[in-house]
Amino acid sequence: MKILFYSIDEIKEGRLVGEDDYGNKYYENNYYFFSSNRWVRYNPNVNMEYDGSQVPPEWHRWLHYITDEPPSTHPPELKKWMQPHKPNMSGTDKKYVPYSTTKPKVDVWQPSQGK
Repeated sequence: MKILFYSIDEIKEGRLVGEDDYGNKYYENNYYFFSSNRWVRYNPNVNMEYDGSQVPPEWHRWLHYITDEPPSTHPPELKKWMQPHKPNMSGTDKKYVPYSTTKPKVDVWQPSQGK
């Protein structure tokens, strides 16, 4: 068992179930109430910039009780059409910005220069 103090001022104690490729660690303690007994501790490198999209789908299944078997012990079968997980980059400098050939619909107001 490992005791963790979270940034939300909550002390959690639980068993380390596994770690994903991004450095997130997943814990479980079945003495807690259902829906509070599984949690993720995000990679310390992201500081307070963590986001739910940083959890890969196989761990999302386990966190949300779609399966009781964690991917660390029962990895899901990977299909050839599956792509690697990518977190949502909106709001970062790596966000997707499409190329546009249309003119802007609004003209920017330029105040007149003094006389």
